[in-house]
Amino acid sequence: MPHDPLLTRLTSALAAVPGIAAIVLGGSRARSSAHPASDYDIGLYFRSAIPLDTERLLAAVKAIADSPAATSVTPIGEWGPWIVGGAWLAVEGHKVDLLYRNADAVEAVMDSCRAGVVTMDYQPGHPHGFCSAIWMGEIAYCQPLHDPRALIAQLKSIAQPYPRPLRDALIRRFQWEVSFGIDNAELAVARGEQTHVAGCIYRSLACVAQVLFALNERYLINEKGALLEAAHLPLTIPHLAEQAKEVWRLIGEGALAPACDVSREIDRQLQTLTQSSGKQP
Repeated sequence: MPHDPLLTRLTSALAAVPGIAAIVLGGSRARSSAHPASDYDIGLYFRSAIPLDTERLLAAVKAIADSPAATSVTPIGEWGPWIVGGAWLAVEGHKVDLLYRNADAVEAVMDSCRAGVVTMDYQPGHPHGFCSAIWMGEIAYCQPLHDPRALIAQLKSIAQPYPRPLRDALIRRFQWEVSFGIDNAELAVARGEQTHVAGCIYRSLACVAQVLFALNERYLINEKGALLEAAHLPLTIPHLAEQAKEVWRLIGEGALAPACDVSREIDRQLQTLTQSSGKQP
């Protein structure tokens, strides 16, 4: 990772906060796909036995935030069991997102994922839902900034190499739902329920992305932009991005039945790809 003075400053300020066992860089910057305006996604890992001291964390971030008076941090659990909590900051003009992670909970979920057990939960900000395998991907792709006890290195050994049982479980979990979502969208077409059709189709296309990532043994950690990224994977559907764009053009124009037809064709191509790849679960 190239030297980044802002990361050095953030790490120095956060590493001394009681309860922080490890600090990582996540998101697009960790995967070298960021643009200059991309957020800095910083994961703060702690252990159940030594919880993160959020009062000391607040003091630390106020010392570096561009607007200390407007800066706050959440209690642990404020953002639900999967996002957990954190803070939204501006530091040196850059957006910095802090995200808490309980390393013990992460390890337990990762062990389940490695064994082929995945869950989907409702989570604000995630229209598709929060898939437990996201935590596997966060660990696999993050870059440690502060890991004095090799906590992140230990967790990475669970995430890599990509587990075959997880790949099979994700394909089983999501492939059937592609056509199920389209079926439900078609039922709503006759009633002209454009919003419901759009929701069902979004869900179907998100499931397409899940299957394609699993086929390629890649972790999907953010549904935003996932379908476009899936269109460039080695195993993918030809012209996927163009077909998806056509679906949303048709829905926007109120042509709901044709939008379902294009979605059905994407599903047919996905089933053909899964069968021909020889990687069916």
